[in-house]
Amino acid sequence: MAKERFKITPAVYLVLIKENEILLSKRYNTGYFDGYYSFPAGHLDGGETLTQAMVREAKEEAGIDITPENLRLVHTMNKLVPGNERIDFFFTTEKWRGEPKNMEPEKCSDLSWFGLNTLPENIIPYIQQAIDCVMKNIPYSEREGTEQ
Repeated sequence: MAKERFKITPAVYLVLIKENEILLSKRYNTGYFDGYYSFPAGHLDGGETLTQAMVREAKEEAGIDITPENLRLVHTMNKLVPGNERIDFFFTTEKWRGEPKNMEPEKCSDLSWFGLNTLPENIIPYIQQAIDCVMKNIPYSEREGTEQ
């Protein structure tokens, strides 16, 4: 009998920066870090590539159109969460169509641009780690703990 292979949960995050500001979304009514800021993001649905998932999530959450060829991977984070290990892919683009707006008010209470020097204090810890790494051009990091 073949041994079952280890599985890991992949997710994509959109890091939009313009004019020294970064786009953040405030989680609401999800049961996970509600009241804290993150990026527009989501898990792969299966049968899609990372960039396809990022294009889909950008449209679903922020109402903007992006294309896979304009996406650039800026950070990868391996999160060692007991029983639920994850790998997160942070993408950016300089080109998008539309103005970001909150398309999921049932899960997001705010979608706003913040100055890179005046970020809110209530950012999910691993998101803050990702922001720090992106700003320092660090392509990979790891995180251990109980948070997802």
